[in-house]
Amino acid sequence: MYNSNTIDFETITSKESIDFLLKKEKGVLLYFYNDHCAPCHSLRPKIIHMQETAFPKMKLFFIDTERYPEIPAQHGIFSNPTILAFFEGKEYIRVSKYVSEHQLKENISRLYDMVFDD
Repeated sequence: MYNSNTIDFETITSKESIDFLLKKEKGVLLYFYNDHCAPCHSLRPKIIHMQETAFPKMKLFFIDTERYPEIPAQHGIFSNPTILAFFEGKEYIRVSKYVSEHQLKENISRLYDMVFDD
């Protein structure tokens, strides 16, 4: 379950947690993975680094698709890794399988700058 006092890389275990996050946070990255997915393992530290350095105001959460199969099913996710970017509760970016970190960062930057214009 999501707790705003925890670190930003928490695992999501229910649809209700996602619903709560999307209402509460301006920007959310959801990373769908499973432990048997080699690309998931290699991409994960890159996405963490990207979020920490380029998008520090966004929250990053992980969903294990094997342990919680109902969550990816509810979001129409059929492959790992899949990354969803939400701004103000709405999904704007969806990338799966062969994720280009550079392209993902570029796409998120445009929206991030508009939403978090301080």
